[in-house]
Amino acid sequence: MVLGLGLVLALPVWAQEAQTKPQRDVAELYRAAVAGDSQALEQLRTLATGGEAVAQYNLGLIYENGPGVPRDYAEAMRWYRLAAGQGLVSAQYNLGYMYANGQGVPQNYVEAARWFREAADQGESRAQYSLGALYAGGHGVPQDFVYAHMWFNIAASRATGDDEKQYSGARDSLAARMTPQEIADAHKLAREWQPKQ
Repeated sequence: MVLGLGLVLALPVWAQEAQTKPQRDVAELYRAAVAGDSQALEQLRTLATGGEAVAQYNLGLIYENGPGVPRDYAEAMRWYRLAAGQGLVSAQYNLGYMYANGQGVPQNYVEAARWFREAADQGESRAQYSLGALYAGGHGVPQDFVYAHMWFNIAASRATGDDEKQYSGARDSLAARMTPQEIADAHKLAREWQPKQ
């Protein structure tokens, strides 16, 4: 049997890693703000207000976790939504996580599934795993072991270390409850799946 939904969902994605010079500056501001530098927090807020998606995401993290500011899930959701609207996969995943757990919003599995799907379709393994958990439990989507197995399988193939073990374990546990034909169908769907660009 698949573990309870609260135990099955992957943990939120933390700080967005920098890939270009402006994002490196954002990552440095994030680290400084988390360490208590109020000037860095204000600079991060200025960039986020100006539309910088990675700054919006990192400000969401700060409000979700509370370093440097009082924890405020509603404010975290606001910043994540802005970043997710610009296609930032980590923000999309974290929105799904917060909807699934009722952080900053009433718990809403339909919205969780929507945001997990956005991130899963782009290759985010934690979102793929979490989407599989929703399908396994019938939370926000119709219960469907074939789709649950497919998403667990895709997540396991893209993850490493402990995440890969956890995702594979969920897939294998679910397979024990499925017919051979359902497993074959899930494998076929997983092989055909391609990330959206």
